[in-house]
Amino acid sequence: MLKKVQVLLVMLMLPLMAWAQTRVKASDIIEKINRGEAVSYKNAVIDGDLDMTTLKNMERKNSGNIGSNEYVSTVTTPLTFVNCTFKGDVLAYVSKEVKGGLFSSSNEVYNTNFEKDVVFENCNFEKKSAFKYSEFDGKANFMSSRFAEEALFKYAEFDKGPNFSNVRFDRDANFKYVEFPERVSFAGANFRGEANFKYAEFNGGVNFEKALFNGIANFKYAEAERSFNIKGANFKGSDDFKYTKFNNEHVTLATLQRMAQ
Repeated sequence: MLKKVQVLLVMLMLPLMAWAQTRVKASDIIEKINRGEAVSYKNAVIDGDLDMTTLKNMERKNSGNIGSNEYVSTVTTPLTFVNCTFKGDVLAYVSKEVKGGLFSSSNEVYNTNFEKDVVFENCNFEKKSAFKYSEFDGKANFMSSRFAEEALFKYAEFDKGPNFSNVRFDRDANFKYVEFPERVSFAGANFRGEANFKYAEFNGGVNFEKALFNGIANFKYAEAERSFNIKGANFKGSDDFKYTKFNNEHVTLATLQRMAQ
């Protein structure tokens, strides 16, 4: 009888064990990256700031700007996070002012590039996230994730078409000046703050099907080729499509909406 009760308790605990989230120190992940080990976590809570801007392979870059020093770190292994929660900042970009003498100071910029695939699927970024200037040589997948603070991807470079479908941006989504060489998906994305695609280039097309724009949809000077799908998208806030081009023709939101019918 006792044995049956024990078996029953184990069976009842299995679903809870399956959903239990492992707690991982961000510093342990950095150590893995520095050792050149592939990083893969599922159902994990990441404690502390995941700051990838000062890795062991960090190099100083000649910026050519007086009073500015730039440093670049490179993640050489694939990163995979599925259903993970990041309690601290996730940083691939940091900028800080360094005081010199009485009246002097310099600016130091640290950013991170990624040689392999980067996956943040169904993840929760509770604090700051910054990928400004980052170069993604492999696939970049942020599908179904949530950014509680600004999602900073300004000037980022993607070699392949990234996936931002069903992502929830609680604050600003900053993709200003980003060039997408392949088709990118924001299908079903929820933009609660500004969706900033000013000067963005969608050379392989873009999919905003059923996306929700609650704040300003800023596509000023943006250019798209092949496809500009906004079928079923809901623009609840203001919009700026001034000088926006699709296949080298100036378009407005109304034009794109007619095309989507």
